Amino acid sequence: MEEAIVFIENLEKKVREKILYNLKKAQLTNDQKIFKKLNKNIWEFRTVYNRTHYRLFAFWDKTDKTNTLVISTHGIEKKTQKTPKKEIEKAENLRKRYFNELKK
Repeated sequence: MEEAIVFIENLEKKVREKILYNLKKAQLTNDQKIFKKLNKNIWEFRTVYNRTHYRLFAFWDKTDKTNTLVISTHGIEKKTQKTPKKEIEKAENLRKRYFNELKK
């Protein structure tokens, strides 16, 4: 989604490269260090670069019975141990908006 793209585009080149590397790696392997389920609908792509933690929130779109899409909603630079609840709620709201737009 647009917010995820803007988040990634505004990062330093080396951070962007590491995040994109981890996204590609997550396509090939099920590694909880990279892609972790937060609740029933929301997941996070996890990247650490120079001791800074980056998170991209995501959800699954299985409406096409042939292919499953993983949609990233937005990203944050994580500053606390626990993932902020407001960021998970934001991802949930963006997920709902995505599926409402899909129905139109």
